[in-house]
Amino acid sequence: MAVLNLVCWNVNGIRSIIKKDFLKDVKAMAPDMLCLQETKANVEEVKKVMELLPEYKSYVNSSKARQGYSGTAIITKTEPVSVTYDMAVEEHDQEGRVVTAEFDNFFLVTVYTPNAGEGLKRLEYRARWDEAFRNYVVSLNRRKPVIICGDLNVAHQEIDIARAKENYNKSAGYTQIEIDGFQKLLDAGFTDTFRHFHPDEVKYSYWNYMFNARARNVGWRIDYFLASNSLIDKIEEATIYNEYFGSDHCPVGLRVEI
Repeated sequence: MAVLNLVCWNVNGIRSIIKKDFLKDVKAMAPDMLCLQETKANVEEVKKVMELLPEYKSYVNSSKARQGYSGTAIITKTEPVSVTYDMAVEEHDQEGRVVTAEFDNFFLVTVYTPNAGEGLKRLEYRARWDEAFRNYVVSLNRRKPVIICGDLNVAHQEIDIARAKENYNKSAGYTQIEIDGFQKLLDAGFTDTFRHFHPDEVKYSYWNYMFNARARNVGWRIDYFLASNSLIDKIEEATIYNEYFGSDHCPVGLRVEI
C-alpha cells in the first residue's frame, strides 16, 4: 500500500499555461498522477510539453471533431496496466473527453464533461452524455474501484456556486437536469470527496475570466475527485488548490492509500 498524491487541472490550453508557472506549480504539488482537461491541442503537442516533466509518462486524448478543442490527458509516474480512450460510444467519442488508466488496484478516469452551451443549446446532448458516462464508470466499478476526476461542468449544490439563484436553470452547469445527472452518478456508487471531507466549506475551482470574478471570488466548484464508495476509508484528504493560477480553473487534489 502506498499513499498516492493525485492532482486534476483544467488547464484551458496546454500551450497557454506552459508559458506561465505550470511546470513550477506541478513540481510544487508533486503529484504521482496528474490529470488534465481542456488541453486544446493534438496528441503530439501535449506529449511534447510533457517531455518537460521526464519523470512522467503521458497518455493523451484529443478531439477528432475540432482541432484545438477539448482534450484530456493522464500523466503518471506509475505505468498503467492498460489505457483506453473515450467510452466506445460513437456519439460521445469525437471530442477527446475521456482517458482511463487501469492500475493494479483501481481505475483512474479523467473526464472533461460537455458544457450545455450558450442558451443551453447542448443541454439535451449533455443529458445523454451524463447517462452514457454513468453507465461507463459503473461498468468499470464492477471490476475494481474507480477514481473519477475532471471538470464535470456542474455545480452540485447551492454551496458550490457563488450566485445560485441568478444562475439556476439559466446558466450551463447549474440546471436541474445537470444537477440530477450528477446526483445519479453519486447514487450509482460514488462519493464527492471534497464535500465528504468539507461538508460546509465554500470553496470554488472555476472563475469566469470576465468581470474580475476570481479576485472577487465569484466562482463555481465544478472540478471534482469522485471515488467509489469502497475507497472512502482509504482517502486521506481532498483539496482545492486556490493558490495556483494560470487557468480559469485551479487544480484539485486527492491523497489516497491504495
